[in-house]
Amino acid sequence: MAGRDARSAAKGTRGRATTLSAGLVVVRRADDGWRVLLLRAWRNWDFPKGEVGPGETPLAAAIREAAEEASISDLDFRWGEGFCETAPYAGGKVARYYLAETAQEHVTLPISPELGRPEHHEWRWASFEEAEKLLPPRLKPVLGWARQTLGQTGRGWP
Repeated sequence: MAGRDARSAAKGTRGRATTLSAGLVVVRRADDGWRVLLLRAWRNWDFPKGEVGPGETPLAAAIREAAEEASISDLDFRWGEGFCETAPYAGGKVARYYLAETAQEHVTLPISPELGRPEHHEWRWASFEEAEKLLPPRLKPVLGWARQTLGQTGRGWP
């Protein structure tokens, strides 16, 4: 579902309104290939993401969520502003993901003011192979899109 526009994300299957979330597939270079940032909340692994606020663009929301959930603000959108969206899930929610590179290796899970604790329990820089095993099925197409956009199989550089 790469590149759908905001109008198509606003309606789910059967014409119901959906909630749009936006996030980032954050990658960084390691000695042996690309690493992808994964965040775990309870049993569920995901990329940094959250609901798009009123008057906020999806890209701005994705950048905000990476800062709020993982303290990452050093982002390079060297592949442009293309995106990939999930199929509707959890009551019609659609998640839109952009691809960004960072040089930042250390991640901090800040305390959410609303929750009084971090939103996530764990983070890791995973290889594409490890991410494939950890992510739920709804995110596998997003991971595949990111891998294809990087133009490689998980190792080496584009």
